[in-house]
Amino acid sequence: MSETEISTLGEFGLIDQLTRDFKVKNKTTVRGVGDDCAVLDYGAMKTLVTTDLLLEGIHFDLTYTPLKHLGYKAVAVNLSDVYAMNGTPRQITVSLGISKRFTVEHINELYSGIYAACEKYGVDLVGGDTSASVTGLLISITCIGEAREEDIVYRSGAHDTDLICVSGDLGAAYMGLQLLERERVAGAGQKDFQPDFAGREYLLERQLKPEPRADVIAELRELGVKPTAMMDVSDGLSSELLHICKESGVGCRVYEDRIPIDYQTAVMAEELNMNLVTAAMNGGEDYELLFTVPLTQHEKVEQMKTARLIGRITKPELGAYMVARDDTELEIRAQGWNAFDNA
Repeated sequence: MSETEISTLGEFGLIDQLTRDFKVKNKTTVRGVGDDCAVLDYGAMKTLVTTDLLLEGIHFDLTYTPLKHLGYKAVAVNLSDVYAMNGTPRQITVSLGISKRFTVEHINELYSGIYAACEKYGVDLVGGDTSASVTGLLISITCIGEAREEDIVYRSGAHDTDLICVSGDLGAAYMGLQLLERERVAGAGQKDFQPDFAGREYLLERQLKPEPRADVIAELRELGVKPTAMMDVSDGLSSELLHICKESGVGCRVYEDRIPIDYQTAVMAEELNMNLVTAAMNGGEDYELLFTVPLTQHEKVEQMKTARLIGRITKPELGAYMVARDDTELEIRAQGWNAFDNA
């Protein structure tokens, strides 16, 4: 029997392979695998559930990641999934695998970040588990949220002529990672090495302490706009656009000159001789919200302070393309981060 490397499937391909034949058995399961959260029906409000697993050496490097920041980020990335469903996060559970090199003080520092994120976003820590680990630090967080059924937004609701919007700016987290890796390599073996982060603080913050976009959800509600499809940008804009197109059965056009990019990101890309648009489209870990809205909502989304219009949904036969500044069309390909390529 031939064997297949997991990396050839990638994260979402593997999930599909493992779960495509699973049949839902409970009426309370409204939505299972395949979106940012599962949706469960236990009454008037629907329950949203999501889990993220962070592994040392795969998702984070403690050489340059402060434990407090790591705890904060571990919570933030889970909350982001709930906001991507247009829901409100309420509780989390935290499970840890801890190797012998960590002390009680180390774990207290990690939890100080977890508590800070919970405090900021009004979330309760309600349980979890701990275990010994032989491979370093493992963090698994489950977030439980809620939403009214009529408010929930899936990836599958985009329609031809819908507008495509994204919050914040893209590529900064990836450039922050490149900066940290550069300084780690430069300082290897040097006892008193001082990394050079001057003028790059925004990039570091975006990588080490991302913020879930609760403010975007709040502004959409204030404007009376309900997205037709939405997900968070964790693996790169290209990957997320293709997920929405696949789940919704549509195509898309996004415009290079509309993709939001911070000045520090542009400067860092030039310094590292990297293609800026490639970093913005494929870098990942931005945790911004990508969403579509009906064309009739154009005037409202143009007013948004937290997001901007970057393209439109098309018929599926037109495919998924980025329109470059010279009007040439470049096919969008999923080149975002894949954990199995880093194992």
